[in-house]
Amino acid sequence: MGESVSTQTTRLVVSHQESWQMVLSQLRSELSRSQFETWVEPLRALGYQNRVFKLGAANPYGRDWVESRLKSRITHLLEGLYREPVVVQVVVSNGFYQGEESPAPPAESIALPEAEQPGPAEDADEKVEPAQPGGTSHRKVMLQRAYGSRRAAIIQPERGMFLTLYFFNNWLPLLGHSAATVILAARSMCYWNPLTGELRNTVETEMAELGRRAAVSVRTVKDVLAGELVEHYFLRYKVRRIMTPNGVRTAGIVLQVRMDDPLIPLDQVTNNLPEEEHWYTAEFESEEEED
Repeated sequence: MGESVSTQTTRLVVSHQESWQMVLSQLRSELSRSQFETWVEPLRALGYQNRVFKLGAANPYGRDWVESRLKSRITHLLEGLYREPVVVQVVVSNGFYQGEESPAPPAESIALPEAEQPGPAEDADEKVEPAQPGGTSHRKVMLQRAYGSRRAAIIQPERGMFLTLYFFNNWLPLLGHSAATVILAARSMCYWNPLTGELRNTVETEMAELGRRAAVSVRTVKDVLAGELVEHYFLRYKVRRIMTPNGVRTAGIVLQVRMDDPLIPLDQVTNNLPEEEHWYTAEFESEEEED
């Protein structure tokens, strides 16, 4: 009898909420402030049963980030607390996301300042839940207003393009507006998911189409593509040619686009962090300007 009691006392008996607070305290010291506040703090401990610890994420992006980058660490910490094998499950529990395939950005990207947060929904048929710890119901109201209208169906705010303040504040003055818009136009034709690493950054197009998207002339597009900074850090291209009965003719270009932002030359020197010179593939190694 005594042995049975001794065995049971080796297991830490705390609620799932208490154990999650202990894990949060440890993760807060291990992660950067931005990572913790963006990805970890919004998580909610939903329960612990049959050695399965269930966490709720606000959206599929948060779930995927935690599963790919932090799940093993959380599992290790929980196993240390419970002193038994633990399986961590991360699910989408926002309530607004009825299906886990719903495309939407992290809630933090559209969070409003406290003074600007909307009150109860204007639609009388809409049920607004009482505020939960962490402001979950506020997020649901904001998401519904941002993504649930006919206007949003046209604008499609979930289809955003990643733009850092670093690019805006540091590269724009160096590149100029025309080059910056051409780079962004080229990026809009590609795909990059920083969370999963999925990258599709080579695209066949025409200079006229690139100019149309950037609202500049074809001549400007050619000048931008030939610019040293653009060519070195952002865009590489090669002319696509086809054989016709009348000989070889130009049929557009193949673009390779850098989707992440490099350091500007001054920051490379100041921080002793030289950028990789060959971010592009070998087929774009040497390209001649097409007049």
